[in-house]
Amino acid sequence: MTHEEILKLLYDETLVGNAPAVSDGVNEGLADGLEPERMLYDALIPSLEEVGARFERGDYFVPEMLIAARAMQGALDILRPLLAETGAKPIGTYVMGTVKGDVHDIGKNLVNIMLEGAGFTVHDLGVNVAPEKFVEMVQEHKPEIVGFSAFLTTTMPMFKANINALEKAGIRDDVIVMVGGAPVTQEYADKVGADGYAADASAASAAGSSKSQVIPVIPMRRGWSSSS
Repeated sequence: MTHEEILKLLYDETLVGNAPAVSDGVNEGLADGLEPERMLYDALIPSLEEVGARFERGDYFVPEMLIAARAMQGALDILRPLLAETGAKPIGTYVMGTVKGDVHDIGKNLVNIMLEGAGFTVHDLGVNVAPEKFVEMVQEHKPEIVGFSAFLTTTMPMFKANINALEKAGIRDDVIVMVGGAPVTQEYADKVGADGYAADASAASAAGSSKSQVIPVIPMRRGWSSSS
């Protein structure tokens, strides 16, 4: 296949979530001298953006999003070390976790994949993450953004507890705080003092950067953070 045909294959097969075909396509591209950056930025990311757009229009649902993201993850597993070797710079660093008392992670994991695909370094702390753990990891990794996920209305108050912990540690102003989860709204995000929230899936891979900060959006649309 030509390089253009390989890129088209990666785009099309990511779109339908054919993980084996995507991994095979990446390996074939590498064997044929196709640059990792081209595969990522000319095929894989555009395909995942189209997946998000279809979800937003109601043409795709959570299962389709999930299998496409998994296909993307398989490609990233192959490309990530090669991109590092080429000196490709991440556009920012994210610390992400599901808050204390909550063990739901499907939506969080899906967003992590999209963020990685968009060029972020993501440190996933997992589920049931205590405020002090978020503080510790922000101090260790010095991310531009920290993301809190909650699926349950009973665990949403942990957003405020986490922000209070960051303030107590004197690092609140060092990070952008993003929140998301099935029951979360913009109004609630504002109420707890978060810096950002987004409710649509296509925003997962939308990111903007400036000299001083990187500002993405974390979408965990109602229904994304389904039970694990």
